[in-house]
Amino acid sequence: MSDLKTLQPAWAVPASVKVYSTTRSGGVSLPPFDSLNLGLHVGDDAQMVKTNRLRVKDALGFPAEPRWLKQVHGINVVNINTPDQPCHDKPADGAFTTKPNTVLAVMTADCLPVVIANAAGTMVAVAHAGWRGLANGILTKALAHFDTDEKLHAWLAPAIGPDTFEVGAEVLSAFTEKEGANEQHFKAIDNGKYMADLYGLAAAELKQGIQKGREVIICGGDHCTYKESNRFHSYRRDGVLSGRMATFAWISTP
Repeated sequence: MSDLKTLQPAWAVPASVKVYSTTRSGGVSLPPFDSLNLGLHVGDDAQMVKTNRLRVKDALGFPAEPRWLKQVHGINVVNINTPDQPCHDKPADGAFTTKPNTVLAVMTADCLPVVIANAAGTMVAVAHAGWRGLANGILTKALAHFDTDEKLHAWLAPAIGPDTFEVGAEVLSAFTEKEGANEQHFKAIDNGKYMADLYGLAAAELKQGIQKGREVIICGGDHCTYKESNRFHSYRRDGVLSGRMATFAWISTP
């Protein structure tokens, strides 16, 4: 499985917190889903997707099956407190756990995957942060599950970059009505549209959501799923023929 490539955060969190974000490399899916597509809902051959998921499980050494969410671009963040707890019975775009060997997962193809962990390595959360989720406060919801006196680390995993995410005025309004300073994360272009910076908006929400006395250290935010076509799937680039990556997080036992 040497061709299966993943990314990990460079952060000061105990090694017992395992975090990986997949790329499109290392799977068996045929074009246009080539090659590591983890989405069963995109029109790819189901058996190939299952083989891809098994490859990831074996390569990363999952201690349990991932807890796949029913993602709807909302702000529900659920507590997954056992490794085998069903979590796809109701919509959720985020999850957190303090239980070892419980593998959290979010699936993306341009939206921003965010992983948050406390410095002690005793709690981890994942969030699927598209623009709708960010505008409605999903990261603030995720932060609320951590103790207010904890030092936190957040990783902004690969998403569409600020030079390629074109949006309409309604997206700008959704963020500026929430916080006027969010305007700095939009750049007007000639067609009356805007380029939006998901990474910047996420970092702003993480900072705004921090209660007094809490520290959060942010890393990542340096990829573009749209531009890096050899590395990542992108719905904005490839439309309905786009595959899906996944970001996984769990707390391992010694």
